[in-house]
Amino acid sequence: MNTLPVLLLTQDATLWQNWQQIAGPQWMPARGQSLADLQRWKLQGRSLVVLDSALPQLPAHSDERWAELLQGLQVLVLSNRPGDEEGRQLLSRGACGYAHAQSSAEVLSRMLQSMAGGNIWLGRSLLQRLLRDVDARLPEAEVDWTEPLSAREQEVARYASLGDSNSEIAERMSISERTVRAHLSAVFEKLQVQDRLMLTLKVHGIGRKQLA
Repeated sequence: MNTLPVLLLTQDATLWQNWQQIAGPQWMPARGQSLADLQRWKLQGRSLVVLDSALPQLPAHSDERWAELLQGLQVLVLSNRPGDEEGRQLLSRGACGYAHAQSSAEVLSRMLQSMAGGNIWLGRSLLQRLLRDVDARLPEAEVDWTEPLSAREQEVARYASLGDSNSEIAERMSISERTVRAHLSAVFEKLQVQDRLMLTLKVHGIGRKQLA
C-alpha cells in the first residue's frame, strides 16, 4: 500500500491533534496553517488536502474565488458548524468533500480514501438535499424505467431517489427496513445501477454520456 501525503490545513491545535491520528501506512499527514502553505503544496505537485473552513483569510463560501483556490487539488472541507448550503456552494466550486470537523480519524480516513479514488464525499443531509434538487429541476425520463419493476419496487425507488433513508422509506410504506433493503437490491439489479445517485439519474433518463 502506497503512503499518500495529505495536508491538514488548520490553525486549531485541537483539530490538528485529532486529524493527525490518521497517520499510518496509508496517510502521511503534513501540517499547514495558511493559504500560503496550500499554494506551496500545489506547487510541490501534491493534491490531497483537509481544510478547516474556519481558516483565516478564506473567502466566503459563496465567493467565486473558491474555484481558483481549489483548482488542481482534492480538498475535503471540514466545518465545526456544517450547513447544507455552504456544502453545496463549496462542492459546486470544486471541493471534493464536505463534512463535520469533529469526524473521527476512522471516518476521516474513509473520506480521504473515497476522494483519492476520484469520488465525492458528502453527508446524508446534503446528499438528500441535492437529490431533491435534481428531482425538482429535471424532467421525467422519456424511457420508462418502471417497466421491469413491481409496483412496490417502483415506490421504493422513487423514495430512494429523493434521498430518503431505509428507515424513512419503511415508515412511509409501513414495511420493515429488511423489506426495503430487499426491494432496493432488486431495483439496483434490475435497473443496473450501483447507488442512489445513479438511481436518481436513471429515474430522469440521464446517462453518463449526457453528464460528460
